Amino acid sequence: MTLSFFDQFSSPMFLGIPLMALAIMIPWIMFPTPSSRWINNRMLTLQNWFINLFTKQLLLPLNTAGHKWALIFASLMIFLISLNMLGLLPYTFTPTTQLSLNMGLAVPLWLATVIIGMRNQPTHSLGHLLPEGTPVPLIPVLIIIETISLFIRPIALGVRLTANLTAGHLLIQLIATAAFVLMPLMPTVALLTTILLFLLTLLEVAVAMIQAYVFVLLLSLYLQENV
Repeated sequence: MTLSFFDQFSSPMFLGIPLMALAIMIPWIMFPTPSSRWINNRMLTLQNWFINLFTKQLLLPLNTAGHKWALIFASLMIFLISLNMLGLLPYTFTPTTQLSLNMGLAVPLWLATVIIGMRNQPTHSLGHLLPEGTPVPLIPVLIIIETISLFIRPIALGVRLTANLTAGHLLIQLIATAAFVLMPLMPTVALLTTILLFLLTLLEVAVAMIQAYVFVLLLSLYLQENV
């Protein structure tokens, strides 16, 4: 029983073929495509309103050079929200519970922000490794600490997203199993457990959206330091 709780995080297979790529592509198929007509439907209008609002809030602290990342951030935000939300449906797989996928998204984007900073303003970027007014004996130690913290950033991005979604899915499965087991024994306790499961599911919906926003927000903050 203990091992079966973690079966939901294994990559799905069909006839020996991994379905990870299919699970990643499905969200893009579900999005409505823009039409050439002046009047759009409600779904497309809501999608455009959300993208405009999110892009405006995210790019507000960035200068003009950082606005080139608007399409990347908006696409990544919608992609992560879609994967996280679809993973809450029964008999589905959440690709963002895989650390390999999250690190594959975090490392190249973080590295791109660092390379942009080193190319455009190397003095300013290297200045983050040593705060101004540092005593001379502490300079080597602080440089090492700041360098380690710089390289920990993509790891923190990937692990944060993976850990939050994995913990939420495990809690939902544990409480659902408890409600199922308690139903014939203690119906009142099972009913209370079911109510708790419903509230936890609502919380997981919020976590799925918030974690996607935090992932993109931190990337924008890393970009802000380098542009």
